[in-house]
Amino acid sequence: MSLLSVQDLTVTFGMQTVLRDISFDVSAGETLAVIGESGCGKTVLLKTLMDLIQPTWGRVVFEGQELGKLTEAELTKARTNYGFVFQMAALFDSMTIEENLLFPMVQHTKQPRQEMMNTVLKLLDEVGLSTNILPKHPAELSGGMRKRVGIARALVLHPKIVLYDEPTTGLDPIMTDVINRLMQRMAETYAITSVIVTHDMTTVRNVADRVIMLYPTAFLKPKQSQILYDGPAKLIERSADKRIHNFVFGDGSERLNEV
Repeated sequence: MSLLSVQDLTVTFGMQTVLRDISFDVSAGETLAVIGESGCGKTVLLKTLMDLIQPTWGRVVFEGQELGKLTEAELTKARTNYGFVFQMAALFDSMTIEENLLFPMVQHTKQPRQEMMNTVLKLLDEVGLSTNILPKHPAELSGGMRKRVGIARALVLHPKIVLYDEPTTGLDPIMTDVINRLMQRMAETYAITSVIVTHDMTTVRNVADRVIMLYPTAFLKPKQSQILYDGPAKLIERSADKRIHNFVFGDGSERLNEV
């Protein structure tokens, strides 16, 4: 049985359909990258995977439970199996790094403080950060450091799945490689399932087992699938579909002509 199953998922906002009839499964331990140009619904999809956005149609099933049918208390409990790494880290500005890292455990567990701190210190070391940052606030850290804190925070509850929203956006090539290596290491060390929304083909090549590519519904004919590709990461560059080729190799000439 799949850890996560998306079945006939459609999400609309007013008259705009962002996701249309999306279906796929994610196996335990798999690292799935979701790619596609801006406006194709990648981040919306990511948020529906933990019911932060409710489907207009279809369903999301996690470990055999349909999220949309859970009570608020059941959904809160189910979400403790998820880690979420937000695009800009989304740390609490008014809290220190220590308080940010402790926050999920304080909210969802009754662990003694020393036990929580042991988890914080272990994860901080694993993402390559010094304990010197613990009394600092997010604004005092670089973008790459904030991203690494975000990854550590996503792991403090020992989730079964981690969702990453554009984890390398705004980073230089060296820090991008650091974050890619961290995602890979965390998946291997903790046997975590990962879903990574990204524009970065370097992340796809170096981290993902499998890739799903979405296409904006505005450019699709009524019966065309929004999923252009669902397969091994190492094979996507060989696709004969020009839309896939253009995205993978960054060729915007046809889109320029459309404008």
